[in-house]
Amino acid sequence: MKRNIVLALASVAVIALLMSAPGCRKIKIEESTTGDVNIVGYLDKNLDSFSLFRQILERTGNAAFLNAYGAYTCFAPTNSGVKTYLAGLGAASVEAADINTLKDMVRLHLLSDTVYTNSFTDGKLPVVTMYGQYLVTSVANVSGVSSYLINRQGAVLRSNVRVGNGVIHVIDNVLKPAVKTIAQQLEEKPEYSIFVQALKETGYYAKLNAVDADTSKRWMTVFAESNKALADSGFATYAALKAKYSKTGNPANDNDSLHIYVAYHISQGLKFLGDIISTPTHETLQPQEVVSIKLIDQQVLLNQDEFNGVLEKGVVLTRAKSDVAATNGVWHDAAAHFMVKFRKPTALYWDVSSFDEIKKLPAYYKKANYNFTRATEADNPIKDHYWGWGPLASTNTLTYTYSAASSITNYAYNADINMLPLGLPNRPPWWEMRTPPIVKGKYKVWVCYRQQKQSSSSNMLCQVSVNGTIMQRTMNFTDTRPAGTDSELEAIGWKRYTENTSNLWAARQVGVIEFTTTKQQLIRITALTGTQNNNNLDMIHFIPIDQDQVLPRFRPDGTMIYQ
Repeated sequence: MKRNIVLALASVAVIALLMSAPGCRKIKIEESTTGDVNIVGYLDKNLDSFSLFRQILERTGNAAFLNAYGAYTCFAPTNSGVKTYLAGLGAASVEAADINTLKDMVRLHLLSDTVYTNSFTDGKLPVVTMYGQYLVTSVANVSGVSSYLINRQGAVLRSNVRVGNGVIHVIDNVLKPAVKTIAQQLEEKPEYSIFVQALKETGYYAKLNAVDADTSKRWMTVFAESNKALADSGFATYAALKAKYSKTGNPANDNDSLHIYVAYHISQGLKFLGDIISTPTHETLQPQEVVSIKLIDQQVLLNQDEFNGVLEKGVVLTRAKSDVAATNGVWHDAAAHFMVKFRKPTALYWDVSSFDEIKKLPAYYKKANYNFTRATEADNPIKDHYWGWGPLASTNTLTYTYSAASSITNYAYNADINMLPLGLPNRPPWWEMRTPPIVKGKYKVWVCYRQQKQSSSSNMLCQVSVNGTIMQRTMNFTDTRPAGTDSELEAIGWKRYTENTSNLWAARQVGVIEFTTTKQQLIRITALTGTQNNNNLDMIHFIPIDQDQVLPRFRPDGTMIYQ
């Protein structure tokens, strides 16, 4: 989905922010073009810097194909870097080193595609190495000079050297592949001893110590808690952690809370920070439980969510200690303790006009109208609101509408609404929104709007779907609310949701949906028949089926009325 593309680009912004921080200078990127030679030819022309890496390519049998037609990326280590590498192997020369070790080394430095520094996001590169592990890029600042780091092992000295069969990035050290599993890496760090003991007693250590031959099952992502993070929450020892959570006495039991705690810290798949921030939620090994993700001021936060107007502060993923690659995945450092929160289903009275992009415009939010326009089909000006493309450019606009005096908004919640054109053939065919987090449970869904009938021929009949499930009733933005008592209206799927009694303000109950996971949900309103510019959406209510559906009502200032 296009919104996910935009979210993924946020990782690029992280590096941009890092480079603009006080004391940092712009990263120096040296580019050169040597189209008359291939990778090996470039090394041959610069043997004073690459003679040892050139010898390794020859000995491992890689020189021939890297001197032929193709499209590759080569991270070429300098002679000084190779010397340090050989010394670490205990080899006096290239010829003395183990041939299989050298073959693995070469494969880790090669990608089967051209990747330039504009793809160096704060996380893994988009293409896996020939060795089968991803490389991770980051930015380091030393004495005011910024440079790219590869796998936190090699600094890029010269980048984007274009050759006949790809691109070369010169690095100052040899990159070393991960040779240990997530479990092994955590166990060798005493600062994670409590978390590791929890892994062992719950049985997850064995899972995180395996390298599945099936790569579709191999990769795991772990959010590890250090001893300090646990101690800050009162767990100075493993015994204290077990006493708090292990109520069955058997942490290996799926229903034991300690087992749940560990499962909630593991996600299937390979997810570096750049991948994590591209999606608002990630499933964990604890069934039907997710961690939510926010990127705020360069910080990646787990579970920073708002429920019923109360902000729950999230847990920071420590950037300098995260993105640690292993043979079977990657792990990150969570700066504080966190656990699954078991909540009862809770009503969400969602003001759809209160979204980040308009809140960041103080001259307009709760002050004046503002148009969010999609000049092209690829545009996505509002992260959690998206609408289908219509051929008429003038109608590809969501209008944030505010006025305390206008009859269109004067009784709306916070006196503002979202106005969107809908309808085939020329206007957007649908309107899609991602909700705030909703606690899992069964809910009735109410669409709240201000009716505005354009003409006698207008008929804005719409179908509503939630997470792809079509709701049982349609709704129509040109319908007024029928007459009747609260109970009579509720029986036929209507209610009055504002303090004002005018039947122009209507809430239509479109159906019932059961959410199996607490997270943001996706709702779509699709035009079935009719077309018009002014569809005035004010709120959407998700109310547990066993709770009062009629009250509260809402005043324009946001006050809830329970009588």
